[in-house]
Amino acid sequence: MAETSFAILLLSLATIILNVNADAGRPAVFILGDSTADVGTNNFLPGSQARADFPFNGVDFAFSIPTGRFSNGLNSADFLAKLLGYEKSPPPYLSTVNYSRYSLTRQALKGINFASGGSGIFRLTGQLPSDSPNGRKQNVIPMAEQIAQFESIRSSLMAAMGPLPTLRFLSKSLFFISIGSNDIFEYYRSNNNLSKERFFASLGFAYENQLKALLELGARKFGIISVPSIGCCPSQRLNSPNGGCLEELNDHARAFHTKIERILYRLSEEYQGMKYSLGNAFEMTINVIDNPLPYNFTNVKTACCGVGRLNAESNCNPNANLCSSRNNYLFWDLFHPTEAAAQLAAVTLFRGPTRFVAPINFSQLAQA
Repeated sequence: MAETSFAILLLSLATIILNVNADAGRPAVFILGDSTADVGTNNFLPGSQARADFPFNGVDFAFSIPTGRFSNGLNSADFLAKLLGYEKSPPPYLSTVNYSRYSLTRQALKGINFASGGSGIFRLTGQLPSDSPNGRKQNVIPMAEQIAQFESIRSSLMAAMGPLPTLRFLSKSLFFISIGSNDIFEYYRSNNNLSKERFFASLGFAYENQLKALLELGARKFGIISVPSIGCCPSQRLNSPNGGCLEELNDHARAFHTKIERILYRLSEEYQGMKYSLGNAFEMTINVIDNPLPYNFTNVKTACCGVGRLNAESNCNPNANLCSSRNNYLFWDLFHPTEAAAQLAAVTLFRGPTRFVAPINFSQLAQA
């Protein structure tokens, strides 16, 4: 009897939150990906070396708290949630594992963030070698495991609401995904004999299967963010005598965008009701690098927080150099954007023209 009463309570709660979200025009938001969207997932991985829960990370967050975001403040996942009308970004999945069923259902109806810094499409991307001191501990949560975590959330919703209401809810929810950079970095650095064509065929195959898995679980609205101009990160400019971009890496980013474009079109033909928006992160970033002043950026080469040439010879840490005019820097550290750059990216994804996000932008996706 108590179990039945609790199930009725959960169903009532779900109905109320769904109605509130519908009245406010807010779909739930589920976020998957890497450090560009991580809001603290890796804080819960004791053996991870891909963490940002220490200064100067978070220096511009409320009370200068290092939250685990690879940023001086908020990241694009936070700003996209705000643009959708939420006061704050969905929390990391790992922060919810001890929630009561009531609290978990309540949060799931608004959204969850599964993104893990350093992760990739391939399961081994970002993982530590087995012979390293922390090699037996999990370093990052790969995309396949993030999908498994989402499946557990879906199961909780099924138990609370039943199959049909859950699938209806998921079909209206937004799935934001930002991943692929780490896979490309590792391929580039590995001196792998695998040809570029075979690498991207393998990467695309894995990504397509992961998107299919989400579709089979009920997802229908995808906001996909492709790989930016990673050859222009301070960490990569460091490898150029004149501090220029590494064009081979940029070519890889372009190739992956083309691959994603084809995958999404193919899947939208195969799965009824699928809608998508593809953010061209490469074009967005290069546009700012080539034309920074209209966006209030005065430094698009050097990391704001770091050590040595271009502040790119070491990660951001409490002993690093820290720039004062952080709103004028494109890059926060060796790889990641500043809060200002993340906000610009989110606004462009949300409202931008087809040059940067197509066939529709994220705002149109939310309303579709």
